[in-house]
Amino acid sequence: MPESGPSTPGHIPADPREAASPPPAPPASPTSSAHPGPVTPSTSAEAPPATPAARRAGLLVTLVLGGLTALPPLSMDMYLPALPEVTESLRSPAATIQLTLTACLAGMALGQLVVGPMSDKWGRRRPLLVGMLVYVFATAACAFAPSAALLIAFRLLQGLAGAAGIVIARAVVRDLYDGVEMARFFSTLMLISGVAPIVAPLIGGQILRITDWRGVFHMLTAIGVLLTLVVWKWLHETLPPAERHSGGVGAALRTMRGLLADRVFTGYMLAGGLAFAALFAYISASPFVVQEIYGASPQTFSLLFGLNSIGLVTVGQINGKLLVGRVSLDKALGLGLAVISLAALALLLMTSGVFGRVGLVPVAAGLFVLMSAMGLAMPNTNAQALMRTPHAAGSASALLGTSSFLVGAIASPLVGIAGESTAVPMAVVQLVCALAAVACFLGLCRPWQADRTR
Repeated sequence: MPESGPSTPGHIPADPREAASPPPAPPASPTSSAHPGPVTPSTSAEAPPATPAARRAGLLVTLVLGGLTALPPLSMDMYLPALPEVTESLRSPAATIQLTLTACLAGMALGQLVVGPMSDKWGRRRPLLVGMLVYVFATAACAFAPSAALLIAFRLLQGLAGAAGIVIARAVVRDLYDGVEMARFFSTLMLISGVAPIVAPLIGGQILRITDWRGVFHMLTAIGVLLTLVVWKWLHETLPPAERHSGGVGAALRTMRGLLADRVFTGYMLAGGLAFAALFAYISASPFVVQEIYGASPQTFSLLFGLNSIGLVTVGQINGKLLVGRVSLDKALGLGLAVISLAALALLLMTSGVFGRVGLVPVAAGLFVLMSAMGLAMPNTNAQALMRTPHAAGSASALLGTSSFLVGAIASPLVGIAGESTAVPMAVVQLVCALAAVACFLGLCRPWQADRTR
């Protein structure tokens, strides 16, 4: 899923794929810290790459950090094929069960604001291990939740703890790498984490062949335990005590208040958040749309979800490898938002019966186009926003990520407001969010102005 997106996933907050875009100055820290100054790497990115030890260390760091960034989309997307079954098992309406996604997403949003400053104050390792242990406990509790209310509460805790992996993984990258090497590492990390929203629903669909929805959380618990052991064994502290600071959450919030005073930054933040809301409307509604309305199996849904994730990752790579440096980021962003809006309009026309009764294939095609265009919209909104904030890239990263998750969490319950028998609410939410993103981009960012002031 997401993020991280989702995903995607995509899955999601100052996406690491943006680091592949060549910035005008050496990249600032993508952590959630309010610390405005650069962080001196504790391990040199220019260590001789030819030595076997350096290669082993680089591979271990890549795999560990890739696992941490992949955990949130795994937590979101592996659960998606089971949503209709959870609705029946817990005897709750679809809108209530969709709140389990909202709670997890809101937890990931709020957790970033807390864990980022904690890691700058106490180092990366301790907050990460605590977060992973809480994640394991919360995920195991989800597997035994007897009611929808408790499942929602445990999913909120799961999201709060899972945010540690998102924030600290990027902080560790900034500790270890700088300049071009950091950008290359983020590009590699994106490919690893991008696999998660593709395989997660496929794994979830296969789990449902042999067990019920609780088995999905048993699997996530096992993954959490394994990742915790890997972090404890191989991920060493990367922030020396001399480079830590005591700014804390209060300093981060004061810095973020200053960032919000920048009209252009706020425009990119809102455009990116609203685009993410359109994406999350798809994530939360598609299990019911594909399986309940169009009668597809959980395995077919998983396959379609995986194809859509491949489209998003592919377009994101095209953006980073081919378009950046040849086409302005604003033009690529504008194209992405336009395609998302048109795809959402097409979905609304199809689901509302304007073209008569349509089958799954046209709707799936519309969702594929919408998802793929996210690969142009979300990376470029984050990149443009961060380029305006070299003095506070860490706080800007946390603010971008938190706002996206919160807007996505608000969009999630709206798609089920009319029940499980119609896909119209999903299309309406997507179209409204897409048009609002375009309005923020044009009205606040004003891309036609060469010299944009605050």
